[in-house]
Amino acid sequence: MKNSHSLQLKPAKILVVAMQYLGDVLLTTALLHSLRQAYPDAQLDVLVYSNTAAMLEGNSDINHIITTPNRPNRSDIWCLFQKIFRRYNLAIATQTGDRPFWYTLLAAPFRVAAVPPKNTAGWWKRFFVQRWAEFDNVNTHTVLQHLKLLDLINVPRCYSLIPPKTSHVQPLLEQFPFLTETSGFVVLHPHPQWTYKQWTLEGWVDVGLYIKKLGLNLVLSCGPAQQEIDYVANIQSQLSDDTINLAGQVSLAQLAYIIAQAKLYIGPDTGITHLAAVTGIPVIALYGPTNPVKWGPWPADYNQDINPFYKVGSQHVNNIRLIQGKGDCVPCHLEGCDKHQQSRSQCLDLLSIKYVKGVVDELLS
Repeated sequence: MKNSHSLQLKPAKILVVAMQYLGDVLLTTALLHSLRQAYPDAQLDVLVYSNTAAMLEGNSDINHIITTPNRPNRSDIWCLFQKIFRRYNLAIATQTGDRPFWYTLLAAPFRVAAVPPKNTAGWWKRFFVQRWAEFDNVNTHTVLQHLKLLDLINVPRCYSLIPPKTSHVQPLLEQFPFLTETSGFVVLHPHPQWTYKQWTLEGWVDVGLYIKKLGLNLVLSCGPAQQEIDYVANIQSQLSDDTINLAGQVSLAQLAYIIAQAKLYIGPDTGITHLAAVTGIPVIALYGPTNPVKWGPWPADYNQDINPFYKVGSQHVNNIRLIQGKGDCVPCHLEGCDKHQQSRSQCLDLLSIKYVKGVVDELLS
């Protein structure tokens, strides 16, 4: 929504605040790309958490990546204050939290923000920004939610997400010969950050063995957390010795390059699955409690103003095969059956291995 304030001139300096998880930061890159196309000469900076900055590596739309810890102390806050205070003409907050709101308030005289709906905590934030759009957590995909903010300042929409890019490809080719083998390979990313988004260990092992029987190399990836590394090591121990485990060996940008060379990627609702979707290769995304309307992987070459996925059912859009667990409650939008992040989700525990293997067959054929 607009108010009486107007953005009179093209902004020379723009700050986008995107203080979320890895996948969320990737989903802001369509907004960043739109801003760069509209303002090619502007300084475009992004403020993110320190542990998500890798998702923006090599992104040519961005001039500077400003980072802050997830839990900043007074020294961190003072340092950030000095970097952003009134340094910008335009500041955009892509989410409704308090910290993004205050940072945009400090950074620029003209502010655009996602704000909470009326009659919810934080509804008042709309009175302190020059343009705002109500946040919709159910019926609007996150990419389209971000692009709504640009409609408020008459910036044309660009729908493409931009993956991180590495400038060190040759060392990767030397370290991992499978990248150039003609047999090809499939990437499995079996461990999401939270248990409630997790498929079964049995499922991952069975699918991994099946891919090996098809004559393809099998590559396992995971995040840096020790529980993820241990989980992937357990899967590797139940597969053949030539299974490739990338745990701790590559950067996020290098992983994006590796995934882009694969014949297929399979993963749960996690940031790496969003990253795989951007590369354009066939992706199988395993979803349970999460609402795919809001958080489904953004398909490659998708450029419509309507959500790519429906709320219920397994679906195929461009390069994405979204397989949804079954149940009358799916998607429940909750954190598992016990409603906490380390809870199991029955809809994923009961997801058919046979069905997933059938989709593998279909995509690899």
